Amino acid sequence: MSDKLKLIIGAAVVVILFVAANAFYVVAQTEQAIVLQFGEPMRVVKDPGLRLKVPFIQNVVFYDTRLLNLDPPAQEVVLNDKKRLDVDSFTRYRIVDPLRFYKTVRTEFQARGKLEEIVNSSVRKILGRSTLQELLSGQRTKIMSDISQAVKVDAEQIGVSVADVRIRRADLPVEVLQAINARMKTERDREAKEFRATGQQEAQQIRAQAEKERTIIIAEAEKQAQIIRGEGDREAIAIWNAAAGTDPQFYAFYRSLEAYNKALGNKETTSMVLSPDAEFFDFFGKSLKAGR
Repeated sequence: MSDKLKLIIGAAVVVILFVAANAFYVVAQTEQAIVLQFGEPMRVVKDPGLRLKVPFIQNVVFYDTRLLNLDPPAQEVVLNDKKRLDVDSFTRYRIVDPLRFYKTVRTEFQARGKLEEIVNSSVRKILGRSTLQELLSGQRTKIMSDISQAVKVDAEQIGVSVADVRIRRADLPVEVLQAINARMKTERDREAKEFRATGQQEAQQIRAQAEKERTIIIAEAEKQAQIIRGEGDREAIAIWNAAAGTDPQFYAFYRSLEAYNKALGNKETTSMVLSPDAEFFDFFGKSLKAGR
């Protein structure tokens, strides 16, 4: 066999292999395919396995059959009671009609953008008819069901079946939260001032009551002391009177000694000028006569 013939046979084998490679395609277990001829859909293949197509004329587009996730950015929604919320939702969907999917959105990337618009529109529409109180109550389940149903109906137009739509988080905007926190702080400060004022008022009342009771107790004690002191003085006078009646001269002598002690016992007293015949020196004179 000549070299030229070998070259021709080799080239033919390469061409045959190249044609065969373009004539067959494989649909995986997790895929579905659309066979296109010059851009026009010819057939849909959903069963996995090895398939045949016209080489160079037909091409194949594959789509995932598994459950896919859509996690769009959070959006601000105005509720029916004019409350604003930052709503973060997520969606689970599956491509069930690849032919419609291809005709409407072509690629999964464009489908995600379209589905994101559908979800955001449905969330704004349904939540716009609801209040914050309803969203935080038992009606939340029905609201979520209405959103999911609205998304399912619109998603069918692009060949997508939506399994579920959920709101992961619904928070007040940052500026609203800051305003609420400031208002709550002001309210707590006001309540604290009221509590302090009430406490001070009660403290004043308690102190006034205690001072009143103290004054009454002291007055009562002084009253009792005066009574006891008066009784003591009365008894003392009675005793002195009894003593004076028993021995008047001794009583007069004792009283004179007390007078001498008070008058002459003061160290600061330097001199006294009295008449020698004064009654004050009565016992002094008697004492001198007795000494003579």
